[in-house]
Amino acid sequence: MSKHVVARAADIPPGGRKLVTVRGRPIAVFNLGGTFYGLLNRCPHQGGPMCEGVLTGLIEADTPGTYRYSRAGEVLRCPWHGWEFDIRTGQSWCDPEKVSLRNYSVEVAPGQRVVEGPYVAETIPVTVEEEYVVVEV
Repeated sequence: MSKHVVARAADIPPGGRKLVTVRGRPIAVFNLGGTFYGLLNRCPHQGGPMCEGVLTGLIEADTPGTYRYSRAGEVLRCPWHGWEFDIRTGQSWCDPEKVSLRNYSVEVAPGQRVVEGPYVAETIPVTVEEEYVVVEV
């Protein structure tokens, strides 16, 4: 698998998202409290653009009439038909055994590591001042 720099970490604030294209694949990158997740930007139902979906949470109940809201901002709802997916895993909430969004490994890499990379070339002194979001495809 190859790794691709897609954004500066500061470009995607907590609760934010960014649509990127890596090797022809549209990938929605989400920042949940400083941890980044990448999901294919196509709903498995009918191809809806997931990056445009609403971020919501779960409504849970132990008994009828007693509800609690949890996992705020961790559930992504397709903008076309409302199918819901866990941003952390890509699993569907309606049928987790059969339906999921393709998820991609995402990391935050220090600029120095991105600059050094696996390349062999003439080098010049470089300073790095940012962190970048890197998607593995």
